[in-house]
Amino acid sequence: MSSIIDLQRYPLHQPGSDAWHKLVNESRAQLQQHGMFSLEGFIRSDAVRDAAQQIQPVMDRESHTHSRTHNIYFKPSIDGLPADHPALRQVETVSHTLCADQLRDSLVSEVYEYAPLVAFLAAVMDKPHLYLMADPLARVNVMSYRHGETLNWHFDRSEFTTTLMLQSPAEGGEFQYRTDLRSADDPNYAGVAELLEGRDPQVQTLALQAGTLNVFRGKHTAHRVTPVGGDRERMVAVFSYYETPGVLFSPEEQLGFYGRTA
Repeated sequence: MSSIIDLQRYPLHQPGSDAWHKLVNESRAQLQQHGMFSLEGFIRSDAVRDAAQQIQPVMDRESHTHSRTHNIYFKPSIDGLPADHPALRQVETVSHTLCADQLRDSLVSEVYEYAPLVAFLAAVMDKPHLYLMADPLARVNVMSYRHGETLNWHFDRSEFTTTLMLQSPAEGGEFQYRTDLRSADDPNYAGVAELLEGRDPQVQTLALQAGTLNVFRGKHTAHRVTPVGGDRERMVAVFSYYETPGVLFSPEEQLGFYGRTA
Protein backbone atom coordinates (compact mmCIF):
# COMPACT_ATOMS: atom_id res chain seq x y z
CA MET A 1 0.00 0.00 0.00
CA SER A 2 2.97 2.36 0.45
CA SER A 3 3.22 2.70 -3.34
CA ILE A 4 -0.36 4.06 -3.37
CA ILE A 5 -0.84 5.95 -0.09
CA ASP A 6 1.85 8.30 1.21
CA LEU A 7 2.24 6.42 4.49
CA GLN A 8 5.28 8.43 5.48
CA ARG A 9 3.16 11.57 5.57
CA TYR A 10 0.01 9.79 6.76
CA PRO A 11 1.11 6.81 8.91
CA LEU A 12 -2.18 4.92 9.00
CA HIS A 13 -0.24 1.66 9.25
CA GLN A 14 1.20 2.64 12.66
CA PRO A 15 -1.85 2.82 14.97
CA GLY A 16 -0.95 3.88 18.48
CA SER A 17 2.28 5.61 17.47
CA ASP A 18 2.93 9.26 18.28
CA ALA A 19 2.69 10.17 14.58
CA TRP A 20 -0.64 8.34 14.24
CA HIS A 21 -2.11 10.05 17.30
CA LYS A 22 -0.92 13.43 16.00
CA LEU A 23 -2.67 12.85 12.67
CA VAL A 24 -5.87 11.68 14.40
CA ASN A 25 -5.91 14.68 16.74
CA GLU A 26 -5.22 17.21 13.98
CA SER A 27 -7.91 15.69 11.76
CA ARG A 28 -10.42 15.59 14.61
CA ALA A 29 -9.75 19.25 15.45
CA GLN A 30 -10.31 20.27 11.81
CA LEU A 31 -13.51 18.23 11.68
CA GLN A 32 -14.86 19.84 14.83
CA GLN A 33 -13.92 23.37 13.79
CA HIS A 34 -14.83 23.29 10.09
CA GLY A 35 -17.06 20.24 9.69
CA MET A 36 -14.44 18.65 7.43
CA PHE A 37 -10.77 17.81 6.98
CA SER A 38 -8.63 17.12 3.94
CA LEU A 39 -5.46 15.06 3.55
CA GLU A 40 -3.74 16.52 0.48
CA GLY A 41 -1.45 14.15 -1.39
CA PHE A 42 -2.97 11.16 0.41
CA ILE A 43 -2.67 9.14 -2.80
CA ARG A 44 0.66 9.45 -4.57
CA SER A 45 0.47 11.51 -7.77
CA ASP A 46 1.50 8.72 -10.16
CA ALA A 47 -0.95 6.27 -8.53
CA VAL A 48 -3.93 8.62 -8.71
CA ARG A 49 -3.10 9.53 -12.30
CA ASP A 50 -2.99 5.84 -13.26
CA ALA A 51 -6.27 5.23 -11.42
CA ALA A 52 -8.06 8.01 -13.32
CA GLN A 53 -6.70 6.75 -16.64
CA GLN A 54 -7.83 3.21 -15.81
CA ILE A 55 -11.33 4.34 -14.86
CA GLN A 56 -11.92 6.84 -17.70
CA PRO A 57 -12.77 4.34 -20.48
CA VAL A 58 -15.09 2.43 -18.14
CA MET A 59 -16.74 5.73 -17.20
CA ASP A 60 -17.19 6.59 -20.89
CA ARG A 61 -18.73 3.18 -21.74
CA GLU A 62 -20.65 2.06 -18.68
CA SER A 63 -21.53 4.94 -16.36
CA HIS A 64 -25.10 5.72 -15.38
CA THR A 65 -26.12 9.30 -16.11
CA HIS A 66 -28.21 10.72 -13.31
CA SER A 67 -29.99 14.00 -14.08
CA ARG A 68 -32.54 15.36 -11.65
CA THR A 69 -34.23 18.54 -10.52
CA HIS A 70 -34.47 18.74 -6.74
CA ASN A 71 -34.52 21.00 -3.72
CA ILE A 72 -31.76 21.18 -1.12
CA TYR A 73 -33.47 18.45 0.94
CA PHE A 74 -34.01 15.95 -1.91
CA LYS A 75 -37.63 15.79 -0.73
CA PRO A 76 -40.81 16.71 -2.62
CA SER A 77 -42.09 18.74 0.34
CA ILE A 78 -41.28 19.82 3.90
CA ASP A 79 -43.92 19.87 6.61
CA GLY A 80 -44.85 23.43 7.49
CA LEU A 81 -43.34 25.04 4.39
CA PRO A 82 -45.47 26.24 1.45
CA ALA A 83 -44.43 24.82 -1.93
CA ASP A 84 -43.25 28.26 -3.09
CA HIS A 85 -41.03 28.94 -0.05
CA PRO A 86 -37.56 30.10 -1.21
CA ALA A 87 -35.92 27.34 0.87
CA LEU A 88 -37.55 24.85 -1.52
CA ARG A 89 -36.09 26.45 -4.63
CA GLN A 90 -35.47 23.88 -7.36
CA VAL A 91 -31.93 23.24 -8.63
CA GLU A 92 -30.48 20.76 -11.12
CA THR A 93 -27.80 18.08 -10.67
CA VAL A 94 -26.18 16.02 -13.45
CA SER A 95 -23.54 13.34 -12.84
CA HIS A 96 -22.24 10.03 -14.16
CA THR A 97 -21.73 7.10 -11.79
CA LEU A 98 -19.77 3.85 -11.70
CA CYS A 99 -20.81 1.34 -9.03
CA ALA A 100 -18.72 -0.96 -6.87
CA ASP A 101 -19.26 -3.96 -9.14
CA GLN A 102 -17.71 -1.93 -11.99
CA LEU A 103 -14.66 -1.04 -9.88
CA ARG A 104 -13.43 -4.49 -8.84
CA ASP A 105 -9.61 -4.78 -8.65
CA SER A 106 -9.27 -0.99 -8.96
CA LEU A 107 -7.18 1.33 -6.82
CA VAL A 108 -10.29 2.95 -5.36
CA SER A 109 -11.64 -0.40 -4.15
CA GLU A 110 -8.26 -1.29 -2.65
CA VAL A 111 -8.06 2.01 -0.77
CA TYR A 112 -11.69 1.78 0.36
CA GLU A 113 -11.10 -1.68 1.88
CA TYR A 114 -7.75 -0.80 3.49
CA ALA A 115 -8.32 -1.72 7.16
CA PRO A 116 -5.94 0.93 8.63
CA LEU A 117 -7.91 3.64 6.80
CA VAL A 118 -11.18 2.39 8.27
CA ALA A 119 -9.64 2.28 11.76
CA PHE A 120 -8.21 5.79 11.34
CA LEU A 121 -11.59 7.22 10.28
CA ALA A 122 -13.29 5.54 13.25
CA ALA A 123 -10.74 7.10 15.61
CA VAL A 124 -11.20 10.58 14.13
CA MET A 125 -14.99 10.26 14.30
CA ASP A 126 -14.88 8.88 17.87
CA LYS A 127 -16.60 5.67 16.77
CA PRO A 128 -15.80 2.29 18.36
CA HIS A 129 -15.91 0.67 14.90
CA LEU A 130 -16.69 1.46 11.29
CA TYR A 131 -17.65 -1.18 8.74
CA LEU A 132 -17.54 -1.44 4.99
CA MET A 133 -20.96 -1.15 3.40
CA ALA A 134 -22.37 -4.49 2.28
CA ASP A 135 -24.21 -3.14 -0.73
CA PRO A 136 -22.64 -4.51 -3.95
CA LEU A 137 -23.42 -1.31 -5.87
CA ALA A 138 -23.24 1.51 -3.31
CA ARG A 139 -20.25 0.61 -1.11
CA VAL A 140 -17.85 2.57 -3.33
CA ASN A 141 -18.79 4.75 -6.29
CA VAL A 142 -16.92 6.97 -8.72
CA MET A 143 -18.79 10.11 -9.76
CA SER A 144 -17.93 12.16 -12.81
CA TYR A 145 -19.01 15.68 -13.78
CA ARG A 146 -18.46 16.95 -17.33
CA HIS A 147 -18.57 20.37 -18.95
CA GLY A 148 -21.53 22.37 -17.64
CA GLU A 149 -22.51 19.74 -15.06
CA THR A 150 -22.75 20.21 -11.30
CA LEU A 151 -23.71 18.61 -8.02
CA ASN A 152 -26.06 21.26 -6.69
CA TRP A 153 -26.83 22.45 -3.17
CA HIS A 154 -27.93 19.70 -0.78
CA PHE A 155 -27.67 18.22 2.69
CA ASP A 156 -26.42 14.64 3.13
CA ARG A 157 -28.50 11.91 4.74
CA SER A 158 -25.47 10.25 6.34
CA GLU A 159 -23.48 11.69 9.25
CA PHE A 160 -20.27 11.97 7.25
CA THR A 161 -18.99 11.44 3.70
CA THR A 162 -15.53 10.26 2.66
CA THR A 163 -14.30 11.15 -0.82
CA LEU A 164 -11.09 10.70 -2.79
CA MET A 165 -10.42 13.16 -5.60
CA LEU A 166 -9.17 11.24 -8.64
CA GLN A 167 -9.08 14.00 -11.22
CA SER A 168 -9.66 17.73 -10.95
CA PRO A 169 -11.42 19.41 -13.90
CA ALA A 170 -9.90 21.84 -16.35
CA GLU A 171 -12.09 24.62 -14.92
CA GLY A 172 -14.61 25.04 -12.13
CA GLY A 173 -15.75 22.03 -10.14
CA GLU A 174 -14.93 23.67 -6.81
CA PHE A 175 -16.37 22.39 -3.55
CA GLN A 176 -18.48 25.00 -1.78
CA TYR A 177 -19.93 24.57 1.67
CA ARG A 178 -21.70 26.47 4.42
CA THR A 179 -20.80 25.00 7.81
CA ASP A 180 -23.67 24.27 10.24
CA LEU A 181 -26.33 26.05 8.21
CA ARG A 182 -28.92 24.13 10.23
CA SER A 183 -28.97 22.03 13.40
CA ALA A 184 -31.00 19.17 14.79
CA ASP A 185 -33.11 21.74 16.68
CA ASP A 186 -33.24 24.57 14.12
CA PRO A 187 -33.90 23.98 10.39
CA ASN A 188 -33.07 27.67 9.70
CA TYR A 189 -35.28 27.93 6.62
CA ALA A 190 -34.56 31.65 6.30
CA GLY A 191 -30.83 30.93 6.21
CA VAL A 192 -31.32 28.17 3.63
CA ALA A 193 -33.26 30.61 1.44
CA GLU A 194 -30.47 33.19 1.80
CA LEU A 195 -27.91 30.59 0.72
CA LEU A 196 -29.91 29.56 -2.36
CA GLU A 197 -30.30 33.19 -3.34
CA GLY A 198 -26.52 33.67 -3.23
CA ARG A 199 -26.59 36.02 -0.23
CA ASP A 200 -24.79 33.97 2.44
CA PRO A 201 -21.39 35.56 3.23
CA GLN A 202 -20.22 32.46 5.15
CA VAL A 203 -20.03 30.17 2.10
CA GLN A 204 -16.50 28.80 1.71
CA THR A 205 -14.85 27.46 -1.43
CA LEU A 206 -12.31 24.66 -1.65
CA ALA A 207 -10.48 23.49 -4.79
CA LEU A 208 -9.59 19.86 -4.11
CA GLN A 209 -6.58 18.47 -5.96
CA ALA A 210 -6.21 14.95 -7.31
CA GLY A 211 -5.05 12.58 -4.59
CA THR A 212 -6.82 14.43 -1.74
CA LEU A 213 -8.88 12.45 0.78
CA ASN A 214 -11.70 14.56 2.20
CA VAL A 215 -13.96 13.71 5.13
CA PHE A 216 -17.01 15.90 5.48
CA ARG A 217 -19.95 16.21 7.85
CA GLY A 218 -22.74 17.18 5.47
CA LYS A 219 -25.91 16.42 7.40
CA HIS A 220 -26.22 19.99 8.66
CA THR A 221 -23.68 21.68 6.38
CA ALA A 222 -25.05 22.58 2.95
CA HIS A 223 -22.66 21.93 0.07
CA ARG A 224 -22.34 21.74 -3.69
CA VAL A 225 -19.86 21.37 -6.56
CA THR A 226 -19.75 24.40 -8.86
CA PRO A 227 -20.27 23.81 -12.62
CA VAL A 228 -17.38 22.07 -14.36
CA GLY A 229 -15.78 23.63 -17.43
CA GLY A 230 -13.44 22.40 -20.14
CA ASP A 231 -12.64 19.00 -21.59
CA ARG A 232 -11.26 17.32 -18.44
CA GLU A 233 -14.03 16.07 -16.18
CA ARG A 234 -14.12 16.11 -12.40
CA MET A 235 -13.81 12.54 -11.09
CA VAL A 236 -14.22 11.63 -7.42
CA ALA A 237 -14.57 8.35 -5.52
CA VAL A 238 -17.15 8.16 -2.71
CA PHE A 239 -16.54 5.69 0.14
CA SER A 240 -19.45 4.51 2.33
CA TYR A 241 -18.75 3.34 5.89
CA TYR A 242 -21.28 2.62 8.64
CA GLU A 243 -21.30 1.99 12.38
CA THR A 244 -23.16 -1.29 11.89
CA PRO A 245 -22.25 -4.14 9.54
CA GLY A 246 -24.41 -5.40 6.68
CA VAL A 247 -25.91 -2.09 5.48
CA LEU A 248 -27.72 -2.40 2.14
CA PHE A 249 -29.71 -0.06 -0.06
CA SER A 250 -33.23 -1.11 -0.90
CA PRO A 251 -33.91 -2.13 -4.53
CA GLU A 252 -35.84 1.13 -4.90
CA GLU A 253 -32.83 3.15 -3.74
CA GLN A 254 -30.49 1.23 -6.04
CA LEU A 255 -32.79 1.85 -8.98
CA GLY A 256 -33.12 5.54 -8.12
CA PHE A 257 -29.38 6.17 -7.78
CA TYR A 258 -27.98 3.75 -10.38
CA GLY A 259 -30.75 2.89 -12.80
CA ARG A 260 -30.51 -0.81 -11.92
CA THR A 261 -30.62 -3.23 -9.02
CA ALA A 262 -27.96 -5.64 -7.78
